[in-house]
Amino acid sequence: MFAHAEHRSDWVSYEDFLANAEGVRAEWVDGEILYMSPQTDRHLLISGFLYKALGGYVRLKGIGGRVMQAGFQVRLGPRVGREPDVSYVAPQNMHRLTRTFVEGPVDLAVEVISPDSRVRDRRDKHREYAQYGVREYWLIDPDKETIEVFHLGAGGEVYEPVALGTPARVTSDVIPGLWIDPVWMWADDPDEFAAYREWGLI
Repeated sequence: MFAHAEHRSDWVSYEDFLANAEGVRAEWVDGEILYMSPQTDRHLLISGFLYKALGGYVRLKGIGGRVMQAGFQVRLGPRVGREPDVSYVAPQNMHRLTRTFVEGPVDLAVEVISPDSRVRDRRDKHREYAQYGVREYWLIDPDKETIEVFHLGAGGEVYEPVALGTPARVTSDVIPGLWIDPVWMWADDPDEFAAYREWGLI
């Protein structure tokens, strides 16, 4: 499907994309720049909470690796550069980090659905993250107040949904011991310190 695409007159290399897309919410797929709409306040609150909560957990537990937020690119493969809302690179894969992007898959990708991203997050990124080896994918829908968790199957390249149980609780295969109560995210002002207290970190 990508044969000879680089010969299109409107082809943009990944290097040119990085050089010219600073400060712009955009992704790069098959030589095309895909611009994204501004985030809603709730989108920002949820993604900000997860970035701070996961980052604090990793630091305070001494797990290592790096938690990143939107604005940092992930070059999944030679023709796909995405920008997860929150992502995590495990200690053994820190060599994938460069100054401006991750070269290869992150270990965890989190997407918070926006009105314009529903198809992209559910179809395109779901397929790409699995295909290129993102071990865990969280898909959060603020409007419906739902979270779906997917882990790569034993053969790789295909995600398997993970049951959250009752009451729902998100657990992670890639961040040891991490669990999230989804109710934390639905608060008017999600508080990472509430999570720290529940985890016994403060």
